[in-house]
Amino acid sequence: MSDDIEQNNAAEQDAHDDMAAESIEAKLARTEAELADAKDKLLRTLAESENQRRRLMRDRDEAQRYAASNFAKELLDVADNLKRALAAVAGDAVNDERVKSLIEGVAATERALLATFERQGIRRIEPQLGERFDHNFHQAMFELENTGQAPGSVVQLLQPGYQMHDRLLRPAMVGVAKGDARPKDQPRVDQTV
Repeated sequence: MSDDIEQNNAAEQDAHDDMAAESIEAKLARTEAELADAKDKLLRTLAESENQRRRLMRDRDEAQRYAASNFAKELLDVADNLKRALAAVAGDAVNDERVKSLIEGVAATERALLATFERQGIRRIEPQLGERFDHNFHQAMFELENTGQAPGSVVQLLQPGYQMHDRLLRPAMVGVAKGDARPKDQPRVDQTV
């Protein structure tokens, strides 16, 4: 009987050892899964913080680059008025020395303002007559027929536009050719099939 008891004890011990081994393997698997989950969360958190850092750097760079854009927009009217003042007296023969000095002062002020614009990355947009209308830089104020220009081309510049680095401050206001440039006696042919 003692042999039977010893065999039963040995069998119970083996079963207990097997259960303990299975329990350890289950705990190990669960711990490995938790470790993988924690590692995944850590990597996602690190990636998110890196993306946020890049976004903040980009926003800071843009803020520095375009900080003066509102101020520059306000100065555009000043530049336009200086140009208009010079254009108003350019055709007249001025004999008075004081008026000549005033004109020279206005011209010097305009040059200084434009040089300051250039140093700050602001450039004037003045499309040439016949240039193709570009909705990214031009604003069509009206259309003219029978201009002899290709349809959609600039036929008149009303007001120059300005661009700061790669951002548009104000579009150039232009008149655009309407219709086509072919003579009236040439018949229009429908070429759709």
